[in-house]
Amino acid sequence: MTDADAQTMPDWEKRFRAPRVSLPDWAEDAPDRSLFVSNATGTYELYAWDRASGEQRQATDRPNGTTDGVLSPDGTSIWWFSDTDGDEFGVWMRQPFGGGDDVPAAPGLEPSYPAGLAIGRDGTSVVGRSTDEDGTTIHVVRPGAEPVEIYRHRESAGVGDLSRDGTLIALEHTEHGDAMHSALRVVRLDGGPVAELDDTKGGTRELGLEVLGFAPVDGDTRLLIGHQRRGRWEPMIWDVASGRETDLAIDLPGDVNAEWYPDGSGLLVAHSFEARGELWRYDLASRELVRIETPTGSVSGATARPDGAVEYLWSSAAQPPQVRSTAGGVVLDPPGMKAPGSVPVEDAWVEGPGGRIHALVQKPAGAGPFPTVFEIHGGPTWHDSDAFAAGPAAWIDHGYAVVRVNYRGSTGYGREWTDALKHRVGLIELEDIAAVREWAVTSGLADPAKLVLAGGSWGGYLTLLGLGTQPEAWALGLAAVPVADYVTAYHDEMEALKAMDRTLLGGTPEEVPERFEASSPLTYVDEVRAPVYISAGVNDPRCPIRQVENYVDRLAARGAVHEVYRYDAGHGSLVVEERIKQVRLEIEFAAARLGQPG
Repeated sequence: MTDADAQTMPDWEKRFRAPRVSLPDWAEDAPDRSLFVSNATGTYELYAWDRASGEQRQATDRPNGTTDGVLSPDGTSIWWFSDTDGDEFGVWMRQPFGGGDDVPAAPGLEPSYPAGLAIGRDGTSVVGRSTDEDGTTIHVVRPGAEPVEIYRHRESAGVGDLSRDGTLIALEHTEHGDAMHSALRVVRLDGGPVAELDDTKGGTRELGLEVLGFAPVDGDTRLLIGHQRRGRWEPMIWDVASGRETDLAIDLPGDVNAEWYPDGSGLLVAHSFEARGELWRYDLASRELVRIETPTGSVSGATARPDGAVEYLWSSAAQPPQVRSTAGGVVLDPPGMKAPGSVPVEDAWVEGPGGRIHALVQKPAGAGPFPTVFEIHGGPTWHDSDAFAAGPAAWIDHGYAVVRVNYRGSTGYGREWTDALKHRVGLIELEDIAAVREWAVTSGLADPAKLVLAGGSWGGYLTLLGLGTQPEAWALGLAAVPVADYVTAYHDEMEALKAMDRTLLGGTPEEVPERFEASSPLTYVDEVRAPVYISAGVNDPRCPIRQVENYVDRLAARGAVHEVYRYDAGHGSLVVEERIKQVRLEIEFAAARLGQPG
């Protein structure tokens, strides 16, 4: 790209094209060796970084990008997951840190969906796999030996961590049938049981657990875990040898996550509350909690280095992401064009049928009411935050206000808010979106004749469902990689998502057909009145293409106004130009029908 190109390029495109980097991961026994993801070539790929020499090297180079990678503890090799054009089905590959040939990292294991990975110091690895035929299987792979299966179950499970001395494996599993709330099991390398912790009590209580990591000390049997016993996520320490549980009782509102400092003396605490994030250090000896100063906004990743400094990835809605350090300065600043900023986010709290709903609002210059895009997040167990996002910023540049709703089912507002999403799936979220929509119109923010419902993945699903169940409310719909026909989606999707759908809806389509019917956009497709734009990846294992085509065929049969864009990738694209193309098509579709600048 020439300087002249950059000068004439609109800001919204610059935000996508500007090189950015992820928070670097580092090798536990070779902390100068790091691995990060960057879009510097126009496609998101893995990069190796030798901090001692300053040398950076692109480690992967595939047409549709690569983002899943792990360093071995000694820093000698990079493991990366090789799928086919974003279908998420493949095998782990390995290459030397300094460059060289890629070889299968776990010879003898057939392709699968990944279900966790842990790498030991002696070269032993623990590989989790998920397939439609076998459910979840977990294998121990020793150098030069055939893989040994140590776990198998139809329900979803995954590898949590491997102890520092390589003798214990922590697993998360949902054998009780609740895919939203995992139990924990610790086993030896032969699969023999060591300890079990199940807050669901066999699936009778909706309380989840998660593995946060074994203590970074040889022979230490303490496992840091997350629990929901007080109505939110927070950490505690579980000694898997003695069974002792140490309640940390960190007195912060909202969800609390943590990881070990490298010397095991304390915890790096990540606190998320009301769409913002912050960091703390928790000293295990004194039980003192000390704030780590970060700017207001979102911390989307953090790690404590051996020297005690904390590196973190920070951004706000107005300011692009940076990898910063408490030691001072920016850790990793990619060369080239810098992303322009956007406008700050404002908070709106709206009373809804299930309690107060938090919405994040950005608006362009001038007086309202504005044409308004309701950009609905995916997940559904996720939440929008005060973080930089190029998509919403593009709409603001074109004169739209953007509203993002953390509906029931979103994380970050307590367990009850997240777990409210049961049985009336989709309809619950849309009740909350409708309440915020009413507020946006009555407050003078939004033009009621120019309301756009939009989103990707679960947000795309809610878009199609909303267009059918609230046909008079929306002027336009933009659905990316959506669930469109819930029954067909269930039968075609990856096994782990089948388990999640059974949890959300209370069974299979054959067991609870009325719930799948009530929650499927296809049920209401003949009620859709607004023009609808759909984009879909032909290799998508999460929202497969066949069920999208079923929905589109029904739109076409009655001559409904719609456009469909199919692209050769999976659940979204890692190619920058492709992502820009998709946003441009959405903006042009909206402009042609709402009379806005394109």
